[in-house]
Amino acid sequence: MSQVKSIESSNDFVIKFANVNGSGSASANELFARAIMRMGVPVAPRNIFPSNIQGMPTWYEMRVSAAGWLGRRGGCDLMVAMNPQTWDRDIAEIEPGGYLFYDSTKSLPRSRFREDITVLGIPLTEMCNREYTDARQRQLFKNIMYVGALTALLGIDFGVVEKLIADQYRGKDKLIGANVNALKLGFDHAIANLPCPIGLRVERSNGVGDKIFINGNDACGLGAVYGGATVAAWYPITPSTSVIEAFGSYCRKYRTDPDNGMARYAIVQAEDELASIGMVIGAAWNGSRAFTATSGPGISLMQEFFGLAYFAEVPAVIFDVQRGGPSTGMPTRTQQSDLISCAYASHGDTKHVMLFPEDPYECFTLGAQAFDLADRLQTPVFVLLDLDIGMNDRLCQPFDWDDSRRYDRGKVMTAEMLDSGKNFGRYLDVDGDGIPWRTIPGTHPTKGAFFSRGTTRNAYAKYSEAGTDYTYNMERLRRKLETAKKLVPAPVLQPASQPTRFGAIHYGSTGPAMAEALSLLEARGIHVDALRVRGFPFADEVIEFVADHDEVFVVEQNESGQLRMLLLTEGEIDPKKLIRVLHYDGTPITARFISGRIADALSEHKVTPLRKQVAS
Repeated sequence: MSQVKSIESSNDFVIKFANVNGSGSASANELFARAIMRMGVPVAPRNIFPSNIQGMPTWYEMRVSAAGWLGRRGGCDLMVAMNPQTWDRDIAEIEPGGYLFYDSTKSLPRSRFREDITVLGIPLTEMCNREYTDARQRQLFKNIMYVGALTALLGIDFGVVEKLIADQYRGKDKLIGANVNALKLGFDHAIANLPCPIGLRVERSNGVGDKIFINGNDACGLGAVYGGATVAAWYPITPSTSVIEAFGSYCRKYRTDPDNGMARYAIVQAEDELASIGMVIGAAWNGSRAFTATSGPGISLMQEFFGLAYFAEVPAVIFDVQRGGPSTGMPTRTQQSDLISCAYASHGDTKHVMLFPEDPYECFTLGAQAFDLADRLQTPVFVLLDLDIGMNDRLCQPFDWDDSRRYDRGKVMTAEMLDSGKNFGRYLDVDGDGIPWRTIPGTHPTKGAFFSRGTTRNAYAKYSEAGTDYTYNMERLRRKLETAKKLVPAPVLQPASQPTRFGAIHYGSTGPAMAEALSLLEARGIHVDALRVRGFPFADEVIEFVADHDEVFVVEQNESGQLRMLLLTEGEIDPKKLIRVLHYDGTPITARFISGRIADALSEHKVTPLRKQVAS
């Protein structure tokens, strides 16, 4: 049927599965992704699912990339169309010369297809009806059958998938046999009736190496354990719930007393988000390392407590797994939409520390580091990831940990220090960094006590509404935020291969697509320096980067350009220098989108991308 040359590519293409939510397809699609990784080829899968429980469209997009690109590319080379509801939009998404795989049990008129793609049909429903009588078995094994057919079509070693099924159902031989049988039915039918392999092929490679496959929420949960957290209080909300579930799982393994089986941790599901952050602040005030996990609506509800923790200077860690807003918005879609609400959470002159992990590895490392920063700075620290990082498994470097590392509890005055005559003023700045000394309840029977409040006080924690005392504390808090600039993770610079007048700033889950976009731009002769921001308040290098370039593209996944707003406010930058590149439809940003927007902007401005070199 194809009127154009079919795409031919080895270990470099995009497969997209169009399914119905609740059909059991997700596990089959993940099985297929893992099979490709077992072949040694890097894969970046993304599950795009609705917020209802069953019956609505869902997609599973799989980027196969020998080069190791883990961001979304854009477009689709092979569509596995299993949902009649979305047939037309799914067919439209296939690249010219691409492939359509579908259930051909029911014949469709020629008008339902495209002339520029290769159509691959297998009567899956008919085969399942013939093999199975149970309705649920028919649905589940239909998924395994199409995995078998795709295994043949892409030239994947059948034994690799068979071994994965055996690993998944180890100890359940009946399930192993039934699944392998369904896999073989699909595989054999494709071999007998379709051109195998097609132009898209998976060939054995060693591109995966020692990388691990994990999602960001699980990595945050483990990071909290390694960061010393012993208390978590939370209220369930998509897409952050699995952070606490992972923390609980790791705590049962690593924080249970081996002698008596007693838990050395506390996890409390509160009645709402407001109660959960109150519990976190109470536990942290009492000396525990405590945290919560939430999303945008929870951040909104917690605002007043954030102000209390900021002004009373109580450490706390908040994992914010961002989703689409406003209000309920798109609970199962991804965005970077909470920067402003977290940066200035609560009323009055508040400003908070934020960390922006790029992948599960940084979810682990920055998640652990957040607890040191919270203690060191005596303030809330927000770790902002999003649904794309949090809920999608991603290849990343193995986690590492220095066993000699010790927790940084910051300026905590001991009983010995108090007995030695140290001058203790809870809000007294003794060395100019804005951070006072604190004591933990029970430190000393008669010394070092203070009263924590959200109202104004003097340097010795005594109630005061004197303007001079209030001004003293606010200026000290400003100095503390200046100190934070030197403590948050440094930005990561990716310089262009040639000197350029143009830069790009990005953060978080935009990173993988941004890295590929820079490569696409360079192939077109467009050179852009890139800076990935990893923390707020912004390090001096961030503002200097803007100053060093004529124009800077700010790439982010929200409608209002929130990172750009922060840069304008905090860096006092000329707005004309910062060009918005905004993606906010709820799907992860793509390399094609970024490179296209930057190339179009430079073309419209009629600028020369390269800085001319002058001979000396």
